Amino acid sequence: MKIGIIGAGNIGALVAKKLDAAGHEVKLANSRGPETLADTVAGTGIQAVVAEAAVQDAEVIILSVPFAKNPELASVLAGAPAAAIVVDTSNYYPARDSEIVEVESGKPETVWACEQLGRPLVKAWNALLAQTLAEAGTEPGTANRIAIPISGDDDAAKSLVSDLVSMTGFDTVDAGTLEESWRLQPGTPAYCTELTADELKTALAAADKQRAPRNRDAIMASFAKPDAEFTRAIAVETNRSLSA
Repeated sequence: MKIGIIGAGNIGALVAKKLDAAGHEVKLANSRGPETLADTVAGTGIQAVVAEAAVQDAEVIILSVPFAKNPELASVLAGAPAAAIVVDTSNYYPARDSEIVEVESGKPETVWACEQLGRPLVKAWNALLAQTLAEAGTEPGTANRIAIPISGDDDAAKSLVSDLVSMTGFDTVDAGTLEESWRLQPGTPAYCTELTADELKTALAAADKQRAPRNRDAIMASFAKPDAEFTRAIAVETNRSLSA
């Protein structure tokens, strides 16, 4: 499958490498130019390209940029095949992204991104830490395999993306439509808490839309303390305790 990935940060680069290892034809782009990706793609089959080339003939396009940067990609996506499935991995953090009125007023993050980009989206890979993606993936059928939530309005698109997620080492739980995708945003029990599929279903059902932004900000404040440590174990435990 031809896959274009825009954004070569921790999540984008790791997904690119895992899907390349699974045998897909992967193109990777960032905002600084293909030449800056030489170390990232070394020893892989990944092609480092400009964003326009990454989407040109892609069957799946994965956007892994800071949330507020999504609207800037609308012109790039205009050159993508109409049938391409577009995946959003981003999360809204107002301290980084500046406050976005519609999202602050309760519009689900990926609904807003969908409107800005002018394309239907699938939400995936947003609710796990980069360390989890790097270290904790396992084969399908493995006991206690970690699951991540996925949202979207097209069941066929979600099914295909779920297969790709599995290739990166994780089960998926269908969290419903994009209107319901607030259930996997930062500050919810499903976000970066390393749960099995059954546990994740319970967590999604327990999400509180009003409390989630306050939980998110409390979690970020805890990591901003001068003596704070940020390890995978501490991050997961913090997310679990402050989003419950």
